Amino acid sequence: MDLVDRWAALAGPHTRHIGTELDRRYGEPHRRYHTRAHLTAVLDLVDELAGHAGDPDAVRMAAWFHDAVYDPERADNEERSARLAARMLADTDLPEAAVARVVRLVELTATHAPEEGDRDGQVLCDADLAVLGAEPEDYAAYAAAVREEYAFVPDEFFRAGRAEVLSGLLALPRLFHTPAARERFEERARANMGTELLLLNA
Repeated sequence: MDLVDRWAALAGPHTRHIGTELDRRYGEPHRRYHTRAHLTAVLDLVDELAGHAGDPDAVRMAAWFHDAVYDPERADNEERSARLAARMLADTDLPEAAVARVVRLVELTATHAPEEGDRDGQVLCDADLAVLGAEPEDYAAYAAAVREEYAFVPDEFFRAGRAEVLSGLLALPRLFHTPAARERFEERARANMGTELLLLNA
């Protein structure tokens, strides 16, 4: 099933034009990591973790929108993606409360800090950050793709900024919130980020 078919299966065939537009966005040429492959990986993991969610379909829709707006030169991509979700979903038969749930989840990906009882937020954030716990070679490919997206940033500034991001993540008491993701990814994610941090500071 291609991505647009996958969207139509989730949101209904009458919303296929939204799936087509989202698919186009994830295929933008400036993207190196935040691509259709990343979207597919997040959707697949949301499906795996869906048993933990209260509203799995809201999480799936939020996954579709979470990087729909991506400009590496701006710091408000999540907010803009959430606004896009609100605007596009308002033209569907999705109830207003359901649209609001999707928008809130998209906004949450700015911090990846869901509340203790926010099971939907936990699933989305864990799926989005799962790459941190990938096999070392896949993590290295992810880190290289992120660097390509920020090719306009001089090396010394990128290294400092990236090191700050990694240090902030490593300082969190836990990176993953669902039991399944924590067991599968937490330890390797910390090892991967620790290795990257050593290389950045070398």
